[in-house]
Amino acid sequence: MDLKTYIRQNKPTRNDILVTSRDYGLIALGALLQAVGVVVFQAPAELASGGVSGLAVLANFLVPALPIGLVVLVLNIPLLALGIRFLGGLRFFIRTVITVVLYSALMVILAAIGIQSVTKDIVLNTLFGAIIGGVGSGLVFRARSTTGGTDVLTQLLSRWKGIPLSQGYLITDSIVMVLAGVIFGWEKALYALIALYVSGLVAETVSEGVGIVRAVTVITQEPERVASAVMVHMGRGVTRWNGVGAYTGNERPILYIVVSRAEISMLKSIISEADPHAFVVIGQVQEVYGEGFKQFERK
Repeated sequence: MDLKTYIRQNKPTRNDILVTSRDYGLIALGALLQAVGVVVFQAPAELASGGVSGLAVLANFLVPALPIGLVVLVLNIPLLALGIRFLGGLRFFIRTVITVVLYSALMVILAAIGIQSVTKDIVLNTLFGAIIGGVGSGLVFRARSTTGGTDVLTQLLSRWKGIPLSQGYLITDSIVMVLAGVIFGWEKALYALIALYVSGLVAETVSEGVGIVRAVTVITQEPERVASAVMVHMGRGVTRWNGVGAYTGNERPILYIVVSRAEISMLKSIISEADPHAFVVIGQVQEVYGEGFKQFERK
């Protein structure tokens, strides 16, 4: 294959360009929000809420001449190497390097222009620092990047062990919490722990969305009535298969239906009317891809 043919076959489409542009816009906004969370809320309140940023806040407290942004940049180098190996190769490297450099630079810039805390209340600093920083992290994750640091380790735990982001932050940042307690005092370390958990919850919500849905399994003797009512009145698909009752040995038709959280009341009403004796199991599902729900994004 000659060079011209290769370039023609791998030329990015308009959709590729739009998706990439959107991702880098999210990275820029996310990095700015995270920088604001640290410089405006966490650092002035002496809250080292985990991660490389928390270590940088501790370092800046001990040696004020060390800019927080510079410390973040230096500490990220070995973690970036780990991320390149396990989280996506070249694409991960480029996006994460851009995010880390932008995040570090914005913290230096915000500190240099004299941006100060808007409140001395430690509770407000804890909550707003966590929420704003969590939104920033979530936006960066949605753009298929990270701000480096323990974000890399958290992503690895999520991929390898299925650990939610909120729990992953608690696991990876426990050492920073102990150091914060020794240096800033245990009361501030407890506030930092709250900030860490809230930030993880917000990041998880922003990156994965709030579209938690319900998966419903229905064992019914009226499968046609139930399925028809669901498809007609709710516009949802229904999957059917046959099971066998272990005690009776009788055939048991089974329906599988996935609906949004808001639709669950209507579904229960439909099932109750079609077959009051149906056996229904309702479970929570984190994500659903396919018709009527989210679509896979082109990588």
